[in-house]
Amino acid sequence: MLTIDKVFQASVVLKSIVRPTPLVKTLGVAPECELYLKPENMQRTGSFKVRGSGYKIAMLSPEEKSHGVIACSAGNHAQGVALAASKCGISSVITLPDSAPISKVEATKALGAEVVLVDGVYDDAYQKAIEMRDEFGYTFVHPYDDEDVIAGQGTIGLEITNELDDIDAIIVPVGGGGLISGISYAVKSVNPKIKVYGVQAAGAPGMYNSIKSGSLQSLPSVSTIADGIAVKNPGKNTFEIIKQYVDDIAVVSEDEIASAILTLIEKQKMVAEGAGAAATAAVMFGKFDLKGKKVVSVVSGGNIDVTILSRVIERGLMKTGRLSSLLIELIDKPGQLKDVSRIIADCGGNVTSVHHERAGDTESVNGCYLRISMETRNYEHVLEITDALKAEGFKIV
Repeated sequence: MLTIDKVFQASVVLKSIVRPTPLVKTLGVAPECELYLKPENMQRTGSFKVRGSGYKIAMLSPEEKSHGVIACSAGNHAQGVALAASKCGISSVITLPDSAPISKVEATKALGAEVVLVDGVYDDAYQKAIEMRDEFGYTFVHPYDDEDVIAGQGTIGLEITNELDDIDAIIVPVGGGGLISGISYAVKSVNPKIKVYGVQAAGAPGMYNSIKSGSLQSLPSVSTIADGIAVKNPGKNTFEIIKQYVDDIAVVSEDEIASAILTLIEKQKMVAEGAGAAATAAVMFGKFDLKGKKVVSVVSGGNIDVTILSRVIERGLMKTGRLSSLLIELIDKPGQLKDVSRIIADCGGNVTSVHHERAGDTESVNGCYLRISMETRNYEHVLEITDALKAEGFKIV
């Protein structure tokens, strides 16, 4: 049974495993509230997961350890289990979905684990891990629906309340629910007045749907850049804890997550993966009433593949109006491109690419299309440029 004593015990056991992650006060991320970040992306293995897996493995009996451990993961739990197992001198096998970022797969191997890639998503990797457990007798380490794992994640809540004693709210990303279960249980046990809010990706809202409907809901599929919280089946234990201790739960879109990743890089020089940026996205886009409050956002991990990061940054720039594209219908005659470029430059925009098309269903036989990509400051700046173009007779499609 989960108890606050178990969470305190976990904080002692984990002292030799986890790295301290002091709160970071933000500047310019969420102007309406006083926002602090809990940077678990700076944790060993780049994620909070080492806390739960570290405590769980430390609590195994000698016999359980002798069989070796097996776990399933989207990537972060894999590294936590691999590190904890290596520290205990036991073998580990990890099943990962073949969609897991290459960086997470290679990092798991580097920590000493045997990796088995499985077609599909996290839940498919889970089924494979259970099959291998039954076949080979491994000890299974669940990524979230286990009381020892939950207690290990709860140490984050203790650290937050020890560092700041006048917090109004803590925002936590949610996949299977282990992280928010541990944090909410620990925080509410210490100070019931603190609000705890959960955040899921709109493409994987399993726990959100479950809480709103009042019963566990499974998803037929998940699709999100936040692979760390892309879970089809929420945990049974975590669902019960969340119902009791979490104040509300919301979802954020892919564009909102991308914007949060970009903002954390620009404003805080902090790299977060999609799941790690979800809580900050909820603060930035007003998913909860936090005006004038002192808020902590948990940045749960930073293990984002660099190839994905470049695409996420571009999407974040588009979401905030920093990159924009205009399709302009022109009369195909000399000087048109020069005039368009002059107007954009006079407004302070920067043209990054130009594509000219003669073919198309323009109103005039001599018509053409001009697609302009440009760097802008924000949406207001884009509107200023389009208004200036229209004022000189250009038709914005």
